[in-house]
Amino acid sequence: MALRRMDNVLIVVDDLEAVKAFFVELGMELEGEMPVEGRWVDRVVGLENVRCEIAMLRTPDGHGRLELDKFHTPAAVEAVPQNAPVNTLGIRRIMFAVDDIDEVLARLRTHGAELIGEVAQYEDKYRLCYIRGPEGIIVALAEQLR
Repeated sequence: MALRRMDNVLIVVDDLEAVKAFFVELGMELEGEMPVEGRWVDRVVGLENVRCEIAMLRTPDGHGRLELDKFHTPAAVEAVPQNAPVNTLGIRRIMFAVDDIDEVLARLRTHGAELIGEVAQYEDKYRLCYIRGPEGIIVALAEQLR
């Protein structure tokens, strides 16, 4: 059987409300929230006594989803270094296509976003930037030029 789709990307967070507000400000839509616990989740994730809150967000086109998880038990484990640079091994960023990079960047700054480098133009095709949002989450923005 062939791969059907990528369903979602999980981000474990400490401040669920702040991270959720950041992605809603970006333009994602809150699909739902719920507590998750029980033996079934322990078996799936390989931990014991899992108790967490999740928020599922989707992109406006309905194709991309983020699952934000706040673990109550067991406690989340800190990544080292906390604000890892872009060239650290592992998943480093999520990229979103936007209509107006300057407008989105201005809105996200009200949620603590910081520009990592600068807004740069790639040929006559794109304007791009990397930002660090709540909890060190790296988000890339891409504005296609007409």
